[in-house]
Amino acid sequence: MTRIPPQPGILEIALYQGGQSKIEGMSDVVKLSSNENPFGTSEKTKAAFSRCVHSLHRYPSTDHAELRAAIGEQHDLDPERVICGVGSDEIIAFLCQAYAGPGDEVIHTRHGFAMYRISALAAGATPVEVDEVERTVDVDAILAGVTDRTRIVFLANPGNPTGTMIPEAETRRLAENLPDRVVLVLDAAYAEYVEGFDGGRALVDRHHNVVMTRTFSKIYGLGGLRVGWAFAAPEVIGVLNRVRSPFNLGQAQLETAEAAVRDQAFVTRCRAENTRLAAWLAGALTEAGVPTDPTFANFVLPRFADAAEAEACDAYLKSQGLIVRRVGGYKLPHALRITVGDEAACRRVAHAVRAFKEGAR
Repeated sequence: MTRIPPQPGILEIALYQGGQSKIEGMSDVVKLSSNENPFGTSEKTKAAFSRCVHSLHRYPSTDHAELRAAIGEQHDLDPERVICGVGSDEIIAFLCQAYAGPGDEVIHTRHGFAMYRISALAAGATPVEVDEVERTVDVDAILAGVTDRTRIVFLANPGNPTGTMIPEAETRRLAENLPDRVVLVLDAAYAEYVEGFDGGRALVDRHHNVVMTRTFSKIYGLGGLRVGWAFAAPEVIGVLNRVRSPFNLGQAQLETAEAAVRDQAFVTRCRAENTRLAAWLAGALTEAGVPTDPTFANFVLPRFADAAEAEACDAYLKSQGLIVRRVGGYKLPHALRITVGDEAACRRVAHAVRAFKEGAR
């Protein structure tokens, strides 16, 4: 027992574990544990970041106007309906802080992103887990889980760590059948990896209670700067801005993210390479006897016979200098999440998994 008791729910939060990045005693290590862009970030983005060194002594803007304008231009959105945060994680926390509290319920799916549960507990609300079907979101299960206490539903599409995706018709059905008082959060962190996918922005336009969150951490290659954003109805943005710290993003974050979102040629190239390499890696792993679901993100989720085999394969990969992600905490103990790296990394991990399956231990 702590002598100074925190608010209810805080001690129920398991500390978030990021993807491992080092193997002691090894220098030739390939990190495939955090869904980072193996191609880094664009040259235009790097140049923008370099210029920021001259203004590090200045406070940033509090309204993020230039970045919001750039996001609006690239995605055809009203920038007044955009809010920026320290990754989409911070916006998830804002939503729970603003719309859920003690006595309220927050729904997430069985294999949903860990921050949904963490942010709900931090706000004093009760996280409610609903089942998935074959590692894919089940809209009927979500709707069945809604009660008079439900305040927020979190839905990652594509999902993390599954990589699966439900069609627009299903997200539309969910939005149309939720009570108006329930906020539906469409977490579209991996939307850019799906060509032609709007991340749910059309549903935000149709429903006042739908929020779309996005991030610069994945395809834009800015995980180290932590920038995210959301698009929602004006009244929702007004509420979230009241709980947002005025200086939550530094000037280097703002200017670099603005350059990144304007360089859509880089995004197009990365999406094409990811699509090609993800298909190749999934096929190679399946041929090696480790099946994967079709992925709509920048990672694959190979499934092993059981948790013991997954653990053994993870250990073997580490012995070969390959770091992937164990996902037992996401209730997938028999699986490993492997980021799609560049071609050399994909070939290296496929070779190692095949060697493991053939008896190299």
